[in-house]
Amino acid sequence: MAAPVTPRCTQWGRSCGTASEAQKRRHLPEIAAGRLRLQAFGVTEPTSGTDRSSLKTTARRERDHFIVRGQKIWTSRAEYSDLMLLLARTTPIAESAKRTDGLSVLIVDMRDAIGRGLSIRPIRTMMNHATTEVFFDDLKVPAENLIGEEGKGFRYILSGMNAERILIAAECLGDAKWFTDKASAYAKDRHVFGRPIGQNQGVQFPIAKAYADTRAAELMVREALNLYEANENAGPEANMAKMLAADASFEAANACIQTHGGFGFAEEYDIERKFRETRPYQVAPISTNLILSYLAEHVLGLPRSY
Repeated sequence: MAAPVTPRCTQWGRSCGTASEAQKRRHLPEIAAGRLRLQAFGVTEPTSGTDRSSLKTTARRERDHFIVRGQKIWTSRAEYSDLMLLLARTTPIAESAKRTDGLSVLIVDMRDAIGRGLSIRPIRTMMNHATTEVFFDDLKVPAENLIGEEGKGFRYILSGMNAERILIAAECLGDAKWFTDKASAYAKDRHVFGRPIGQNQGVQFPIAKAYADTRAAELMVREALNLYEANENAGPEANMAKMLAADASFEAANACIQTHGGFGFAEEYDIERKFRETRPYQVAPISTNLILSYLAEHVLGLPRSY
C-alpha cells in the first residue's frame, strides 16, 4: 500500500532535497509561466494496482539514456500533458535489498516521445475524466532526466501522495457543499401536499447530516494541510482527510439525489453527472479499505493485514 513517509520530500526531491539546478532552470520557469504542462503521473499498472513495489515497467540504463519498456494505466491527462513523472524499475527485484528499492523517477518529455516508443490509449469511463493507458516500447529517456537518486524513487513518489490526498479531499469537500446547497435549495422550493418538502424531517435530516459530516471532514483537511505546510508528517491526517471527505461527498450526493426524486436523474439538473463524478473517490487515488489498513497498522499498531 502507498503509505506516507517522513520526512516529507517533493516530487522534484533528491533525498528529500531538490532537483538538479539544470532541471530547475529547464522546467520550472516554463511550468510557472503556463507554457509547459506537467500533469501526467505514470505510476499505476494493470497488474499491481496500489502495490507500487510490484511494478513491472523497467528503465534500463544504456550509456546516456534509459530504455523504458512497460505499461501504465489510469494515467490522467496524459493526452494533454507535455511532461510525465514516471516511476519505473531500474534495478531488478532480485538484486534489491527490499522490494521498494530499485525504483526511480524519470521526467518523460511526451512531446518528443509520442510515436517514438510511447503510445496513449484513452479509457472511456463513467465520468468526465480524461484518463488513459500509456505504453512504453523501448522509449529512450535521457539519463539527465532522472529525478534525485537512482533507485530511491519509491520514497519520492510516496511523499507526493500526501499532497495528492489532501488535494482530492479538498475537491470532495467542494462537491459535498455543492450537493448540500443544491438539495437545500430544492427542498425549500419544491412543494408537495401544500408544503415545502424541506419541512419534512425525512427530507431535511439527511441533508443536515451530510452538512455536519462535510464540516467535520473540512476540519481534518485543514489539519492535514497545516501539517503538510509545516513540513511535518501529515500521513495519517492526509489519509483520514481523503477518506472522510470522500465519504461526506458521497453521502451528500445520495441526499441530493433522494431530495430531488426522479428529477435527480434528469440531465438538466446536473446532479446525475456530479453523482457519477464523486463515486470514484471511494476507490481512487487510494481506496477506503487501504486507508483503513494503513491507520490500523501504522497508527493503532495492529498487525499488518496485507
